[in-house]
Amino acid sequence: MIEIMTMARKMGTDSRFVNGIVLDHGGRHPDMPKILHKCHIMTCNVTFEYERTEVQSGFFYTNAEEREKLVESERKWLDERCKQVVDFKRSVCKDGESFVMINQKGIDPLSLDIFAKEGILCLRRAKRRNMERMTLACGGSPIHSLEDLDPSQLGYAGKVMEATIGEEKFTFVEECKVPKSCTILLQGPNNHTIAQINDAIRDGLRAVKNAVEDRAVVPGGGAFEIAAAINLREKTVKSTQGRAKLGVEAFAEALLIIPKILAENSGFDVQDSILLLTEERESSGLAVGLDCESGEPMIPADQGVWDNVRVKRQSLYLSTVLANQLLLVDEVIRAGKQMGRQPDVDPNDPMMGM
Repeated sequence: MIEIMTMARKMGTDSRFVNGIVLDHGGRHPDMPKILHKCHIMTCNVTFEYERTEVQSGFFYTNAEEREKLVESERKWLDERCKQVVDFKRSVCKDGESFVMINQKGIDPLSLDIFAKEGILCLRRAKRRNMERMTLACGGSPIHSLEDLDPSQLGYAGKVMEATIGEEKFTFVEECKVPKSCTILLQGPNNHTIAQINDAIRDGLRAVKNAVEDRAVVPGGGAFEIAAAINLREKTVKSTQGRAKLGVEAFAEALLIIPKILAENSGFDVQDSILLLTEERESSGLAVGLDCESGEPMIPADQGVWDNVRVKRQSLYLSTVLANQLLLVDEVIRAGKQMGRQPDVDPNDPMMGM
């Protein structure tokens, strides 16, 4: 699972890959540590604040002493829960190790103060999406009860760092052992730059996904189109009879639009580039593509330039279907005119009077 997070700061070249998670919130206590190493990660969905009853009920008292006892009993219940976490942290952490708790529910200020004194970094009211990604990245399992806490329920991260950017806080959970979720952090001076980088990253990730699912790739840089066009003109045309040869020639010429566009966008002469690619293909017999930097033919396999199989297949299929549909437009219009035309009637026909 890959998440793309954007930050409007620095330059686009400062964008980086985070081998872990970037959370869009930080600690809620000023005395909590900002940078931790060798962290045990506790992801939980446990409340550390007063909760209202699920049914309509009330607690009544007749004097101030009874009210103080009620408040003390509620505080005692929360303190016991905090003590369970603190004792668990002390039993798990060794010298040089740290403890981080990420809670989906709330943590009241007094509980935060207890955790801060113990050196525990706490994040409260974390998003459910972040909780799911946290277990994928760091390991462990969500904790829904403080009874029977076990070290196997904890995840691990080599480094946890809190950073303040503007008025917002972010928590970087990095150096995970076997992460199944990661983050790509995009940075840029303005929204336009970030949007361009975001589109490029998404296209790249989609291309990787297609390659993994296809388990195959085809040479890029217009190599496939050049080879297909030459094959159509040299072999398919010879085995085709009649007017179909014209269609094969037109299809071969249409395939060359890809290397032509590559040459034009790179600032090279279109016809010269096509001639160079065609001659190199015919002489070497290899898959030859266009080098967009030099304008010379190159071997895409050597340069690592590839295209997705399903993308090529889909483009060929759709272009053929759409071309056929466009050619049928004239037939449809002609048929519609004939349907609306009145039939020719002979005024001398004796049947007209009947």
